[in-house]
Amino acid sequence: MTEDDVNAPDDQAAGTGQELREHEVRTALLDLLAEAGAVTATEAASQLGYSSGLCSFHLRQLARHGYIEEAPHSGGRARPWRLRQQAPDVDGPVEERFGDLARGLEDESWQRWLTQRDEAPSEWRLDEAFSAVAYLTPEEVHRVASVIRRALAPYQDREQRTLARPDGARPVALITRLFPLLPPTADHTDQG
Repeated sequence: MTEDDVNAPDDQAAGTGQELREHEVRTALLDLLAEAGAVTATEAASQLGYSSGLCSFHLRQLARHGYIEEAPHSGGRARPWRLRQQAPDVDGPVEERFGDLARGLEDESWQRWLTQRDEAPSEWRLDEAFSAVAYLTPEEVHRVASVIRRALAPYQDREQRTLARPDGARPVALITRLFPLLPPTADHTDQG
């Protein structure tokens, strides 16, 4: 990423729902459950065009975070899910709750990586985690985010188009969080 990349005009307007689109699998699953009442991971995969493994993972995570629950069923391997009969005890707009869920899943995946890294094949035991602090305006934050999204765009369809994946490709978490560093409040400085 060059300075020219960051300073290029942003062709995606800020606040266009990009955050929600980044969580499209969970959103699609919740929409499907609202429409169908109850579905299994296999049924969701068939209707949404995702893999059943991906749907199963996200259904379990949505359940873990209180959005859905197992639906009554007659036993067997089929595990249908439904929206929770009682809404989860959370406040805030849907986009914010999805953001909280996504950050929780990201943190959980990172912790699992740290504890199981030694079990990965040797060529996959490295990671490219880094952080930086930069002094930016709100407009520049949006431009940096847009540059990162554009850099990742060529790889986004590989979930659906398995033939587009090169040999040896594996799912890799790509997590970017751009937020202002706020000064400590008087309450936090007194707690030392």
